[in-house]
Amino acid sequence: MALQRRKRLGCYKYFVPPGLKKQFKSPIGIRQSKMIPVDGAFIIDKPARMTSHDVVASVRKLIGQRRVGHTGTLDPFATGVLVVLVGRATRLAQFLSGAEKEYEAVIRLGYATDTGDLTGAPLQASFTAKTQRTQRLRREEIESALSSLRGEIEQTPPMYSAKKIAGNKLYELARRGEEVERKAARVNVHEFETINHDEELLNRNDDGTCDLAVRVVCSAGTYVRALAEDFGRRLGTGAHLAELRRTRAGAFKIEKAITLDRLNELRTNDSIEEILISPNAALAHLPAVELNAADVKRTLEGIDMRPNDAEPSRWTNAQPVRMHDSTGELIAVGVYDESRSFIHPKVVIWRE
Repeated sequence: MALQRRKRLGCYKYFVPPGLKKQFKSPIGIRQSKMIPVDGAFIIDKPARMTSHDVVASVRKLIGQRRVGHTGTLDPFATGVLVVLVGRATRLAQFLSGAEKEYEAVIRLGYATDTGDLTGAPLQASFTAKTQRTQRLRREEIESALSSLRGEIEQTPPMYSAKKIAGNKLYELARRGEEVERKAARVNVHEFETINHDEELLNRNDDGTCDLAVRVVCSAGTYVRALAEDFGRRLGTGAHLAELRRTRAGAFKIEKAITLDRLNELRTNDSIEEILISPNAALAHLPAVELNAADVKRTLEGIDMRPNDAEPSRWTNAQPVRMHDSTGELIAVGVYDESRSFIHPKVVIWRE
């Protein structure tokens, strides 16, 4: 009976705060009294030196949920917005992972590294004439290089990335000293501009390198490290990322992000609901249809439904559509079939 209940809740491990271990002998008791099932999204401000997987593991432990995931990896040295989905909302990642991203970064000009960021080893044994060239860069050269990398461009995934080729993550191959051929992919860099608009764009370092603070708005799948390296090549010098902070992922902005410490405080005070984004709100960028009681029943059974004539007028074929009830609770995400003018329930997340 207990095993069946654990399976129904979808949780096989329970986080027991140290102060509660003596009060509860049964993990089921703690689950019922302290860890109410949670479905939705948290916007976490990822700290440096943690992987995205580390953040997911921390959230899983803090809230006592087994089903936790994220919608877009951040490098360990990077900080900022990481959208973390919990409970049944983990099934919504496919509708969020392709969202536009925004970053603030510092590009260090003067030498490149094997990883494309500050964690890697310099590719040049010592600073060369190319490094000294950074001291003489003009504003016009910088603006021209930035401009050349805006719009739709081709970008080769770095060896130190989580992209998989033939089932192997590239960074795992790179750590073994292997390098494989990677196909270039088309990405869209909507904005690539300097943050400091004062007369001095470059912050000059004692070692002959220069730092340039930039803002990047780009499509999902864009590697800002590769963008920094290409920027350096346009200027005739090596370059790498010295800092990277994601300030937005889709509609989720850094101003709404919380730290893991803050999440722990809210969990301790049973106030997680204050910052939990509901599944319906997490998909607010998608069009929606409201279901009546009969529609809800049919949707849960996987039966297609015909929307009102006015609703799909601007929809394209295969458009994802939120399907919620009269209270605003998300029942499912459907896909619009233009040829039949029906919505097919694709992902049902409603909880009894």
